[in-house]
Amino acid sequence: MEWKPLPVGIDDFEKIVTGDYFYVDKTLFIKELLDMKGEVNLFTRPRRFGKTLNMSMLRYFFEENPENVSRIFQGLNIMDAGEKYLDHMGKYPVIMISLKSMKQPSYELAFEMLKKALKGEFQRHWQLVSDSGRLTDADQKRYLRLRDLEGTEADYADALKFLSECLCRCTGRKTVILIDEYDVPLENAYFSGFYDRMTDTIRSLFESALKTNESLEFAVVTGCLRISRESIFTGLNNLKIMSVTSQACGEYFGFTPEEVRRMLDFYGLTEDYETVRQWYEGYQFGNAEVYNPWSVINYVDSCRLNKNSLPKPYWSNASSNNIVRTLVEKADFSVKQEIEDLIEGKTIIKPIHEDITHEDMDSTQDNLWNFLFFTGYLKKIQEHQEEETIYMEMAIPNREVRYIYKNTVLRWFEKKVEQKELSPLYESILCGDTEKMGKILSENLMETISFYDYQESYYRGFLAGMLKNIGNYIVLSNRESGNGRPDILLKYPSVRGKAVILEIKVSKTYQGLEAKCQEALRQIEEQKYEEALRQEGYSQILKYGVAFYRKECMVKK
Repeated sequence: MEWKPLPVGIDDFEKIVTGDYFYVDKTLFIKELLDMKGEVNLFTRPRRFGKTLNMSMLRYFFEENPENVSRIFQGLNIMDAGEKYLDHMGKYPVIMISLKSMKQPSYELAFEMLKKALKGEFQRHWQLVSDSGRLTDADQKRYLRLRDLEGTEADYADALKFLSECLCRCTGRKTVILIDEYDVPLENAYFSGFYDRMTDTIRSLFESALKTNESLEFAVVTGCLRISRESIFTGLNNLKIMSVTSQACGEYFGFTPEEVRRMLDFYGLTEDYETVRQWYEGYQFGNAEVYNPWSVINYVDSCRLNKNSLPKPYWSNASSNNIVRTLVEKADFSVKQEIEDLIEGKTIIKPIHEDITHEDMDSTQDNLWNFLFFTGYLKKIQEHQEEETIYMEMAIPNREVRYIYKNTVLRWFEKKVEQKELSPLYESILCGDTEKMGKILSENLMETISFYDYQESYYRGFLAGMLKNIGNYIVLSNRESGNGRPDILLKYPSVRGKAVILEIKVSKTYQGLEAKCQEALRQIEEQKYEEALRQEGYSQILKYGVAFYRKECMVKK
């Protein structure tokens, strides 16, 4: 079978459907949108869940075009939806802007990107506006200022509304406005320190275009988060919000299980379904169960050259993990316990507040969990109401997202170790002070986050991480146990220095720690770990049995 190309990173609808790419048909989203009859429709979904492609599809469907628009949609589901929907095809002037490029280190740069995004639409519609001859001289001058990046601040404050008015006047039809990634500049501004200024800019742009705009037919806005009305949607009573908890349009962002099965069958990967399910499924949008489309497409594409390709965390490279990092860095003891529970596959229950702002992120830990839920790092298991508050039981969606948590925790731990003063630990190891060693390791365990259910591999990684900056010593960590090598070996580069053997055991009880230390010491002797060191020329060899029980450590020599 000839391999049909997959649209990796392509979000132009026409290019996909006319370029013979594999396309999962989401065109009935158009029908549902029209049925809702919302004037301003906000759809919030995690990054890389098909929002931009759907917006591109809406543009091609609704935008007036001298060419026959129906050729693009030939054979797709919307063509069978009925005349009342097809009557809207190619009927309106459409403004489509993405605010994605506004992710910049300063407000000034971000605002320049906004000006360029607006310029693109003023440029795209110039021929139509110019040919109509219906603009006044003053409006035409303002139009050209915005097209040529020469507008004043006041020009840009209501530029979207002005363009919609121009298009309405020149075509005689109201305008459809599509705004993609509306919250990117807000999230970026929050983490970069100019949130208030950016909020004012976005608010003035949106208020003018979306509130009491007589030239507006309807608008669709997409982003990751529903930002509270008070921050940028002030007084927008015509706003319909479809978040990940809403019942409407759940199946149109992301792939349903049936769509994934069809794709895998098409590419001869039917046997990979369970692997794909474990790694990329797990999201619940309304009543719809969905997979991460970005990751599924990338995985299937990786199988083009190698049918035995292994699953990878594609989404972690494509999305900002700032929120997970913030959670881990700010975690107190109880939050660390909750992170451990989640990574182990357990659930947590938290109150859900949809109308939060980025400024609220740090005010309580609960708000941080909210951000994680709405941005795709947690999934809904079930919900219940207590008085006025909705509580959500949540879990990590899949193995891909679990990898993000683990990786974030590891990097945080490495950074923490670098900042710690660990010379007392190093001295205790090289001087044989086992009591001090156990105390310091126990104290550090209390501050860490475990994600291996306290298996030996977790403690091996923990101890190796603590020791990686131990002066001039070479640290050798054995990834596998039981292969004739000690768990951790420290060697001074010169044989005149010391060598240290550390063997690790995990106890099932606190009382069993000492017995496990002795077991580790016996293993060092029985396996003759020191023989190789003596053959190398080392004469000063320290041997430690290190036992762990949850966040307690005991060391014997």
